[in-house]
Amino acid sequence: MEYFAYPAAIIMGILLGLIGGGGSILTLPLLVYLLHIPTTEATTYSLFIVGLTAFFGASYYVKNNFVCWKTMLFFGVPSLSATYFTRAKILPSFPNTFSIFGSEISKDLFIMILFAVLMLAASYSMIRPLKVIRQGDYPETKRYRYVLILLGGLMVGTIVGMLGAGGGFLIIPTLVILANLPMKKAIGTSLGLIFINCTIGFGGDLFHSVHPDWILLLRFSAFSIVGMAIGLWLSRYISGNKLKPAFGWFILIIGIFILVKEYLIHHQHS
Repeated sequence: MEYFAYPAAIIMGILLGLIGGGGSILTLPLLVYLLHIPTTEATTYSLFIVGLTAFFGASYYVKNNFVCWKTMLFFGVPSLSATYFTRAKILPSFPNTFSIFGSEISKDLFIMILFAVLMLAASYSMIRPLKVIRQGDYPETKRYRYVLILLGGLMVGTIVGMLGAGGGFLIIPTLVILANLPMKKAIGTSLGLIFINCTIGFGGDLFHSVHPDWILLLRFSAFSIVGMAIGLWLSRYISGNKLKPAFGWFILIIGIFILVKEYLIHHQHS
């Protein structure tokens, strides 16, 4: 199964390069189901892979002046704080097993269920009509909504910290609607924010004595970066918005698969 993970990493990078978010949500399932890495450890790996891939994408957008630095500050500071706090305090405080509605579940199962719910939310974000996140459809938001942007940063930072996902599918609509950014600039800013968030989260894990398999990390990241380069090249000819609905349905199927698989595994062991 390991050999299927690396072509899938390329696909993840392509999607991240094309649509600026959503592709990274594939990373955790790939690490858990194809590379058989324990879930909590896989969130650490995901932070590194997604962050490094986003860095290469963000570099392209910075070079072409498609990054809003003001938004990087107002969205990034609360997002970074939430990411670090979640990785350093909230996630380690979870017991290995705990009871929900009278049923004993493990920490890893809880994370995968949360992740599946996140995938369902991401799929809705991508499947829904594009007019929902078009800048021109929100003329009343031409003013910069500082408070809502700060709250969005806190929410995304918590998601990144808990699940190791980039959160781009949430960041981009937030930047278009609340910060009034053009789509291209929203994608570039999103990739920059993903890189910074993931770097803080992964750095915090290293500080707390996490010892990842660097060879596996670098190998997987290399394939993902190749995909990012392909995605950035394709973005010159293909609109990422045209691919979003199809990818949204794919994410929906994967999210349902995770829920069913984890439910069956839990009942086999209960």
